[in-house]
Amino acid sequence: MSADASNDTDRAPAANPPPISALRLLRNPGFAGLLVYRLLAMLSYQIVAVTVGWHIYELTRDPFALGLIGLTEVIPYFCFALFAGYAVDHLPRRKLGMFACNGLLVTTLMLAGVASGALPTGGFGFDTLTIYVAIAVNGVVRAFLSPVYMSLFARVLKREHFARGAGVSSVVMQTGLVLGPAMGGALIAWGGKTSAYLVAAGFALAAAIAIITLRVSEPAPQAERAPVFKSIGEGLRFVFNNQVVLGAQALDMFSVLFGGAVALLPAFIHDVLHYGPEALGVLRAAPAAGAVLMGLWLARRPPQKNAGRLLLYAVAGFGLCIIGFALSRDFWLSAAMLMLSGMCDGVSVVLRSTILQLSTPDEMRGRVSSINGIFIGSSNELGAFESGLAARLMGLVPSVIFGGCMTLAVVGATAKLAPKLRRLDLRDLQ
Repeated sequence: MSADASNDTDRAPAANPPPISALRLLRNPGFAGLLVYRLLAMLSYQIVAVTVGWHIYELTRDPFALGLIGLTEVIPYFCFALFAGYAVDHLPRRKLGMFACNGLLVTTLMLAGVASGALPTGGFGFDTLTIYVAIAVNGVVRAFLSPVYMSLFARVLKREHFARGAGVSSVVMQTGLVLGPAMGGALIAWGGKTSAYLVAAGFALAAAIAIITLRVSEPAPQAERAPVFKSIGEGLRFVFNNQVVLGAQALDMFSVLFGGAVALLPAFIHDVLHYGPEALGVLRAAPAAGAVLMGLWLARRPPQKNAGRLLLYAVAGFGLCIIGFALSRDFWLSAAMLMLSGMCDGVSVVLRSTILQLSTPDEMRGRVSSINGIFIGSSNELGAFESGLAARLMGLVPSVIFGGCMTLAVVGATAKLAPKLRRLDLRDLQ
């Protein structure tokens, strides 16, 4: 099959397209290659994230230094995200993906050099500063990874296969979120920090090869490119003037902002459930495990009818599960609540991804994906801050109950303010 033959997104879909299995989707070399790229890049990123935390704490023994890791990465990400979206919409996407993976490779080798002593830093804290510089560069690199993936996703699948493809993609993403940290911890324990960084570098190199050899056609380059800020403004106007897209993004952002409880898990384990640190891994993995199970189900039975209502129900279910987790005093019931919350979140991720793919013009996919990344990235970072602040003001359990109730309020407000999203049927977008 030629590269052009593997891309049918420019053709009008059939009136009643036949169902396609997830296995048949995976036989599409373009889609399979794109998933390989996403998994390899995610494994590299996650291994580095775990190893850097361990590395920084070994050097500083300062919990505040751990908090600076997220801040050091998220600031460059926010600064470059919109420009990365512009680049993805105007430059060859596979080459940008390779550039991003090579960025991961270089920074990971830099970290390995610091860990092994092969990269002279001069001491006096310069080794820590070098690590933070590498983290900041990774924040820039991260700004390109998702827009490249989202824009190529629409080139390797037909529109009527987006929902099922999003389910398969969700399984791959959540698998990376589970395997990456586990591999990072195991590599540190068995081979040390340098070995962990070198394995992450290998994954980054493999991801670069996977994306540059991907069998997919790309849109012809534009004869004239719009000015950067004008083009970014077009993307922002598209999102904020599209009730369905804005409603889906805002729903996800505020539900995670208020309903996230992951940042408080160590406190719950110690003060409420009275377990040791070994329980943290179980509770951290429970939402991802639920999301994987739901992704497998949605890959077989992709949602189509009443998608907007299903999205609202899923986010409401997420809020109820968080309230249930806060009220639980049994460890395994708490784990079950978190797994159910992951299943609800898995529905939300698949539906939101499908809505974005079906609603966004191909020439805007990079910019819209970057804006979506800012919504989601800010909700994760600010959600951790909100959780800690609310726990300080209200107490641990009341703060999580409050967050779950706020998530339910966000669902109600979205249903009221975004009727087009509430009435959405994915078949109307195909």
